[in-house]
Amino acid sequence: MLSTNGHGPKRAILYARVSTDEQARSGYSLAQQMEALRDYAAREEYVVLEEVSDPGQSGASLERPGMDRVRDLVQAGGVSMVLAQDRDRFAREPAHHYLLRREFEEHGTKIRALNDRGDDSPEGQLTDGIIDQIAKFERAKTAERTRRGKLKKLREGKILANSCADYGFRYNASRDGYIVHEETMAVVRHIFRMVGLEGSSITGVARALNREGIEPPGNPWSKSGRWVTSTIRNCIIGDDVYKPHTYDEIKVMVAPEVALQLDPDESYGIWWYNRTKANARQVSRDGTNGKEYRRQVKYTPRPQAEWIAVPVPNARVPLEWVDAARAAIKENHKHSNAGRRSWELSGGIMRCGGCGHAMATHTVANKGKPTYFYYFCQTRYKKDHQACIESKCLPAVELETRVWNEVSDLMKSPETLMANLERMIELERQDKRGDPDREAKVWLDKLAGVDQERRGYLKLAATGRMSDEDLDEALAELEEARKSAQRELQALKHHRERIEKLERDKEALLDYYEGVAPGALDSLTPEERYRFYKLVQLQVCVHPGDGVEISWAGGEGFSVCENETASSSRPATIHPASDKRS
Repeated sequence: MLSTNGHGPKRAILYARVSTDEQARSGYSLAQQMEALRDYAAREEYVVLEEVSDPGQSGASLERPGMDRVRDLVQAGGVSMVLAQDRDRFAREPAHHYLLRREFEEHGTKIRALNDRGDDSPEGQLTDGIIDQIAKFERAKTAERTRRGKLKKLREGKILANSCADYGFRYNASRDGYIVHEETMAVVRHIFRMVGLEGSSITGVARALNREGIEPPGNPWSKSGRWVTSTIRNCIIGDDVYKPHTYDEIKVMVAPEVALQLDPDESYGIWWYNRTKANARQVSRDGTNGKEYRRQVKYTPRPQAEWIAVPVPNARVPLEWVDAARAAIKENHKHSNAGRRSWELSGGIMRCGGCGHAMATHTVANKGKPTYFYYFCQTRYKKDHQACIESKCLPAVELETRVWNEVSDLMKSPETLMANLERMIELERQDKRGDPDREAKVWLDKLAGVDQERRGYLKLAATGRMSDEDLDEALAELEEARKSAQRELQALKHHRERIEKLERDKEALLDYYEGVAPGALDSLTPEERYRFYKLVQLQVCVHPGDGVEISWAGGEGFSVCENETASSSRPATIHPASDKRS
């Protein structure tokens, strides 16, 4: 090793860093830093061992490819100095800068930046430390100004553009708003129709779109270049940019000046900001080709009061399609196939009679032996009293065949099925006495009266004609009345939505029967059976002791099926649960 104590050449490593991909692509900042470092090294007669750069790397972490290379070179010895243009090129945090300085000193290496103001004396180190803290304060102030600027823009009804607009939209010329892109928005409407009206599973929709060669959303929604279930679930069906909101719904979410810019007769989607907080950090791990670096992001939900709504153009997706699609995927995370088969009763169709949880799927595969498929209760492995009493694994093929034998007869008589659905809808309507619209108006008037009374009490208290104790008591009573009215309005809304969903399911079944001949029912694939089960809202409840109950079309009760095996010549009779109420 060459000596670096003044009798040998002074050897230096030049280090440059930029923090954004845009700077990295332009190369200007890196080139400018390296040019300044080369000039300094030449003037001070340093021998440059290596030039190391970190393009597109944040200084908030020491986990950087270039910095790891610098630390390895310093550890190998023979390095007099590590040079950077500015102190924050090494690290943005003063604590990280201190750790690097101490680490390099152990190997006889100094750390130097061209904007250093002090020397190696305690006073000089104090000066540089003060400069680091001032720089940190300035960065915090800049971040705060940026955040306030974003919030101001959002409260003016403008969106914050990123690398990719939501699927079905394009940015306008100023990149602060959306315009509808009809070609891709037609795909969005097709997705809502397939899931909400036709009863297709998310997996089935993804397969259909990939089979048709339809291009999926770009990064970061679809990194694989193919439609995947998470994209359809979270970025399409679960996104409020596609759900129409009335003007009355919008105006309570946005600033008054934004509401004035909207058409009261038009509906709008909602683009949300600040729903989650992202904490990003870079981590490294040992890979086959050395260290591998990746950005790790953890998202935590923010309180709903901090969400910011920005109205966007109406995607022209009917509200009933959106509600139906979301209701269809609410109970099931995905239609599982385990890579080997389609599970006809997965996705929330079959539930445990002991605890009510959806049954999970399980595959047992041993090399050289047959593969077995089972359903089991997801809570069976919970400890102590939380464990479910239904602990058996149920053979999938036997159970699916048993259910299909009982349901197929019903499918072969579409007239009976439609008549039962009509009776189900009529019974549902009879659950509410009187006119629902008139009831809703009564409760809305009640809410308006509560608000008026509240303002009156506040005026009395402000003029001293009502004590604080009496005011608190009166406001508490009004709050209870308000909550009661809101509960009744919500119940009326749910009742109306339930009837609308039953009507949609009936129409979807009619469309379904146009393409399926009754004689071909026995040859339906497991995927087609699953689709039919979803359309009729089939529910299979398995009780301890092999008892199976089946209901369909959203009935509140279950009709009991007799305990028979799949090979039985006489399947148990199945009736809609509404028959119990008539």
